Amino acid sequence: MQTFTVEHTPAEIVKIFPKASDLFKERRIDFCCGGDKPLSEVFQKDNIDKDQVLSELNIAYQQWNKENHELVDWDSLPLSDLVDHIVSSHHTYLKKELAPLGEFVTKVYRVHSSNQPHLKQLYRTYNEFRMEMEEHMIKEENEVFPLIKEYENNPSEKLKARIHEANGDLEEEHEAAGNLLKSIREITLDFTPPTDACNSYRITYARLADIEQDTFQHVHLENNVLFKRL
Repeated sequence: MQTFTVEHTPAEIVKIFPKASDLFKERRIDFCCGGDKPLSEVFQKDNIDKDQVLSELNIAYQQWNKENHELVDWDSLPLSDLVDHIVSSHHTYLKKELAPLGEFVTKVYRVHSSNQPHLKQLYRTYNEFRMEMEEHMIKEENEVFPLIKEYENNPSEKLKARIHEANGDLEEEHEAAGNLLKSIREITLDFTPPTDACNSYRITYARLADIEQDTFQHVHLENNVLFKRL
């Protein structure tokens, strides 16, 4: 059975062991936008206890391996199927969630910001994230993903170069979205509502945590699987 070491990257680990994303999020270890750096670099840069993290990671992986899991081999999945999965799963989720969650963020800001000024920053940051992701998905679905499907059917160096150029912009947008999510996590103190928070407040924070989880997985599949394969 696989044993993870400091030579592995977070992206490689999450591909093998998807639940590792939970541990990485808790430790604020980037597994999507900056997930291609070896853990040795991450541990040194962020002053993280490598022995403790590797121990937790490998113990969790051993436990997880005892269960039955149907893993998708993303590296062998046809590119068109991978694109369709990203759209049907992650894009569809965001399209359904961004606006309703925005209403919750607005409501909490309107009702509670006089006593909790951080909610103004949350309101602004969330709406910037929403706008970025909506524009990003339009660009992917209208421009980049059709090129990838065309390349799969009729590969050419010219078409590949066009995709690489487009992907460079997309990866920059992924990093910007990831930074906004990190800011939201900091603003909300790791999505921890006040002890006297109302139901709307608690729902808002819980849904923000969900959207972070889904977006990180979304970006991971694009940066570390789809784009890498091209």
